[in-house]
Amino acid sequence: MAQKSIYEYSAKKLLMSELPRYFPNYNYHGKLAVITPETDWNKLVSENPWLKTEKLAAKPDQLFGKRGKAKLLLLNANFDELKSFCSDRLNKEVEIGGIKGTLNRFLVEPFIPHEKEFYLSITSDNENDIIHFSFEGGIFVEENWDKVIHIPVPIGTDIASFDLAGKLPDLGNLSDVLIPFVKGILQVYVNQDFAFLEINPFAVTQDKKIVPLDLKARLDDTAAFLHTETWGNPVNPIEFPRAFGQVLSKEEEFIVHLDGQTGASLKLTILNRDAPIWTMVAGGGSSVIYTDTIADMGFAHKLANYGEYSGNPNREHTELYAQTLIDLITEKPDPQGKPKILIIGGGIANFTDVKATFTGIVSALRKSAEKLKKANVKIFVRRGGPNEVEGLKLMKDLGQEIGVPIEVYDRYTHMTRVVPLALKEIE
Repeated sequence: MAQKSIYEYSAKKLLMSELPRYFPNYNYHGKLAVITPETDWNKLVSENPWLKTEKLAAKPDQLFGKRGKAKLLLLNANFDELKSFCSDRLNKEVEIGGIKGTLNRFLVEPFIPHEKEFYLSITSDNENDIIHFSFEGGIFVEENWDKVIHIPVPIGTDIASFDLAGKLPDLGNLSDVLIPFVKGILQVYVNQDFAFLEINPFAVTQDKKIVPLDLKARLDDTAAFLHTETWGNPVNPIEFPRAFGQVLSKEEEFIVHLDGQTGASLKLTILNRDAPIWTMVAGGGSSVIYTDTIADMGFAHKLANYGEYSGNPNREHTELYAQTLIDLITEKPDPQGKPKILIIGGGIANFTDVKATFTGIVSALRKSAEKLKKANVKIFVRRGGPNEVEGLKLMKDLGQEIGVPIEVYDRYTHMTRVVPLALKEIE
């Protein structure tokens, strides 16, 4: 499961679309607007006339919490106050939880007067979806975590017939709305492949309408193909934004773009572009193992990148991924001529064609032969899987052809054995 956070705006829109299927009394107002530095205020009001007629609430919608504690929450405001609040803060840098980032997106909705705040979240483990419920919602829920009730629901349970009421305390005159609401939320969570959902808080109005005031959510993005109608509709497509404060380099941006073109997985995070240790690892698990091994041997400070190529990418995508790494490695040769190393590693593939992916890597290396020699790059290869003999032979032959040191190891060499061999070159 690949858990990815989504905007609060997207999560509320998804609930607004899907929850009435299971909780027909969900009469959410649906009035949501997003303000960015590019917002045309006149157009915004034209499309959302309620902004001029209702009291408003606003907050950043950028994947961070504690907005109230950070004084980034506007409540019970009119339109002029909203405009001033957002204009004063957009494009301003703030620090949240030790992370600095720029405010560039605010969510606006009607202000809902209420007296009581509730807490609801759903998480999952290997056997259950777990409901977490409390009468003590709001910004101090963590301080009152001992009051949260945890209810495991075995995966595959018929939610409609699940005895939720018997596992909650007396809900009084709210039982007739809270029980079907929580069940409905759980059904949406399951059917829309949420990986995490937290509504903190939600309020119940005097006429028993439930309003989610603050919401955080993550989806299992590997299930996107199942939800083209609800996640990918042209009006409100689900976005998977970057974490607050995360700024990608042009190379990382390119790999994100490349990853979006393929059903395979291509990931790249640059840790230190001046460091001498680079990895190009096949498989998410293998990338973790290689990184941990390098760190365990005391070379974490010299590790340049973290990433993976997996899921049987085709030759073209593999070549573009490899070329991006090679360009980074050779960008700044060491002034004293010290070597850099590239570890092309991986386990024993089940279905990835080693020859096909290595053909792409070999092509990129061949095109960059002179740059690799100038940067004194030494390459260590370990791989196994379908067509590994042919693929590894391509690598061996390439080393002799272009004059770049390439050591090649097959499945009979322990997966991370190449790590200490490579590290000797830069000790």
